Parts: sequence; structure tokens; C-alpha cells
Amino acid sequence: MTNRPPYWFPAKRYGWGWGPPSTWQGWVVLALFAILLVVGSVLLLPTYGALVFVAYTTGLSAVLVAVCWLKGEPPSWRWGGK
Repeated sequence: MTNRPPYWFPAKRYGWGWGPPSTWQGWVVLALFAILLVVGSVLLLPTYGALVFVAYTTGLSAVLVAVCWLKGEPPSWRWGGK
């Protein structure tokens, strides 16, 4: 047995970054991101316009990347292989 908890987001097989979640916690984070994105589009876009929505989306994306960075497998460029 390993002492480390499993990664929520495994590294992609090709390229740089993370693939789909591998644990329920990762799926919750991804679902929350999608829900907040839809809620923001319904509430912010008609009221405040596109610029505020783009800033909101950028912030949400930054939080998602931060969670992936902290709870995911360390990213590096991958060419397939194993």
C-alpha cells in the first residue's frame, strides 16, 4: 500500500496537463465548476455584460487549475509510452 492518497486528476497520456477525474472528489470539483459557470452565465451575462462574465470565467478557471495543480498528478510533457 502507498502512503499517498490517490490523485484526483491524473496526468494526460499525451501532452501537458490533466485528464478526467479519477476520484469522486475530482468529479465534484468538475461538476461544481460547470454549475458555477452556468449560474454565472445566467446571472452575470444579461445583467453586467460580456466583460464581467469573461472575468468571472477566468477566475473560475484559475481556481480549477489551482485545484488540479494541488490535487492532481504533477504535470509534465508526455508522449504516451507507459
